[in-house]
Amino acid sequence: MLVVLLLLVALQLAGGASAAALPVVINTWAFRKAAETAWRVLQLGGSELDAVERGCGQCEIDQCDGSVGYGGSPDESGETTLDAMIMDGNTMEVGAVADLRHVKNAIGVARKVIEYTKHTLLVGESASLFAVKMGFPYEDLTTQDSLSVYSKWLNQHCQPNYWKNVVPDSSKSCGPYKRPEKVTSDEEETTSERRVHNHDTIGMVVIGRTGTVASGTSTNGAVHKIPGRVGDSPIAGAGSYADSTAGGAAATGDGDIMMRFLPSYLAVEYMRMGIDPTVACQKVISRIQKYAPNFFGAVICANTTGSYGAACNKIPGFTQFHFMVSNPLLSQPTEQVVDCI
Repeated sequence: MLVVLLLLVALQLAGGASAAALPVVINTWAFRKAAETAWRVLQLGGSELDAVERGCGQCEIDQCDGSVGYGGSPDESGETTLDAMIMDGNTMEVGAVADLRHVKNAIGVARKVIEYTKHTLLVGESASLFAVKMGFPYEDLTTQDSLSVYSKWLNQHCQPNYWKNVVPDSSKSCGPYKRPEKVTSDEEETTSERRVHNHDTIGMVVIGRTGTVASGTSTNGAVHKIPGRVGDSPIAGAGSYADSTAGGAAATGDGDIMMRFLPSYLAVEYMRMGIDPTVACQKVISRIQKYAPNFFGAVICANTTGSYGAACNKIPGFTQFHFMVSNPLLSQPTEQVVDCI
């Protein structure tokens, strides 16, 4: 029996078919502390939702790669705002917040949307006011680091940015921008190139011993985004999806493109049809590739038996995707890698 277990672990570490075991925690990127926190919550008897909330919340505290939590990814006005969601795969309830201001624990607020409202998604300053009612402190999300990023961007004539077909020329100067009298041509798509070297959302899927699934995300969004922009992270089926009759998935990358394809929902539906999680992730990436071959993104998948996988789109500067896995076959939360397709 010991030999079989060692062989299964070796297959996992070599990037082969994942060995099925429950419970399992899987999250995007090499965010080890997030994985450790979620796993510890499960080991101490916490629920799958608890594990997702605490795991993603750990990244909010740690400001993972500057792309999660306060003090990162300032928008065009220099402000950091947060997006998050959490989903219960038993009840299919979702709690989400977008463009959340002045509150650091975004996924905690998302959990309260499930627990204390009949809504699914709250946005902007109204979401912040709801958070305060729920007992979260009202704080400044700006730091010296985010101010420095913003100042450097202004000094570079606001490059890069997310505007197109406007005057003045958004590729050469700052705004304010406005519509031209006549649109002459589209600018080339450069969003993916901007994001390749900026790790993105934490997405997490947790499946308990009995196959109960929960998922969640947290991010501060695209750096230098247009104020009010909402990406894929807080959108159910895009940023993540959980269904205890099939599995869970989460996405990371260029949310403006990926959200159009509901990649997490699609991956779960592939797994419902009996498709292996790795193949399900690959099929999702392949679908997006047909329309946006140069997009930056990755998807993680896990089914209710504990089998898991991941896939990413291969572009210059991004040829492998790192993610974390915790399950009983691993002595500790383990970083794993897949080659992009």
